[in-house]
This record gives sequence, structure tokens and C-alpha cells, in this order.
Amino acid sequence: MVDVSDKAATQRVAVARGRIVMAPQTLALIRQGQVGKGDVLGIARIAGIMAAKRTSDLIPLCHPLALTKVTVDLSIAEPDAVEIEALAKVGGQTGVEMEALTAVTVAALTIYDMCKAADRGMRIEAVRLVHKSGGKSGVYEAI
Repeated sequence: MVDVSDKAATQRVAVARGRIVMAPQTLALIRQGQVGKGDVLGIARIAGIMAAKRTSDLIPLCHPLALTKVTVDLSIAEPDAVEIEALAKVGGQTGVEMEALTAVTVAALTIYDMCKAADRGMRIEAVRLVHKSGGKSGVYEAI
């Protein structure tokens, strides 16, 4: 683990986005609440939040953080995708990029798991950091 003990504690925020692309029929099942395993978007949201809180258990050498805020927003993007955005916030000595990225990835994997019986060809795409602020390196905004 990297030594962050000399870093100043600052408010740090990270936003990540990604998407899961699927057959239009699979998206229709999600939209209509007809997936046998339950509320796909609601469960994916909770899974993403839980994953952000456990990132240090999932990513080697990642610092455990006392997150002050995590949100995971999912939206249907017609005709064939669910867009996912996660925000992670902490007042601390290290950033929260990994927490936001983990939240998006686990939310997408949860959707895959819940819908795989209907569509094994789903693709998780474009998981990326889109915003980072706080800390020594300043603000990052994806183009």
C-alpha cells in the first residue's frame, strides 16, 4: 500500500460512467419489470453502492476509505443499453476514483448476472473516470 500519511486530507470526489449493451428484447424485459430475478436496476444500484464501500477488499493495495457519499444512477438508453453513473466522495488523504469505477463495474456485472438467461451476448463497455477533484493533482474532466 502506498504511504499517504503525509498527504493533506481534502474533499475528494470522483465520477465514473459505463454502460451495458444488450438485445432490445432484454432491455424491454428490464423496463417492464419482467426479469425473473427481480428489480434489475434497483438491485444493480445497491450492488454498486456496496461494491464501492468494499473496494479495498476487491482491488489489491487499495486503501480502505470511510466514504461520505456514494450514488449509483442507472438509466435506460434506448434501444439497447443501460447507462450507469457512480459518484464517490470522501474527506481524506487519497482519492476515490477506484471506488467510483468499482461501483459502475459491479452494477453492470449485476445486470449481466440477472439477465444472462435471456441474453448471454451483453457487453459491458466504456467504463471510465469522467470527473475527479480534490487532492494534490487537482481537477480532471474527461473530454
